[in-house]
Amino acid sequence: MADYAYITLSNSAIELGAALKARGYTLALAESCTGGMVAQAVTSVAGSSAWFDRGFITYSNQAKIEMLGVSSQTLENFGAVSENTSAEMALGALKNSHAQIAGSISGIAGPDGGTAEKPVGTVCFAWVGEDFSAQTTTRHFNGSREEIRQQAAIVMLAGLIDRLSHL
Repeated sequence: MADYAYITLSNSAIELGAALKARGYTLALAESCTGGMVAQAVTSVAGSSAWFDRGFITYSNQAKIEMLGVSSQTLENFGAVSENTSAEMALGALKNSHAQIAGSISGIAGPDGGTAEKPVGTVCFAWVGEDFSAQTTTRHFNGSREEIRQQAAIVMLAGLIDRLSHL
């Protein structure tokens, strides 16, 4: 899984960069459970400074509130791992950057932290752009902590590419 995931992340980051560059867009990211993995894949691409503005690694709830403007009420009502929180994270990344498109990830990579309602492998995503409102989804992944994080990073990149292709 690790070698495949690295190749997929790398190829997806290259494809994303080309799509952003073609539109004159820059990207902002807000990551929690992936801890900067998506930003690392993006900045591995030579020339990414032309289309990657910034990333926010907001692992704690307090960081989500302070850096991205996530509402404490949202965190209290829905939890950090929710589409509501992910949407506010993406909106905060867009607002607190010079980017035209942003994505966010919040999830439970394990091996601990899961519940019956939100088991390990639950990951929430959001994408938002100047030209489209926040879009969210929740996915459930299997595997080790690293595999869950890699799968989440791949979904984020694919989601960004997909949204750019429809603009």
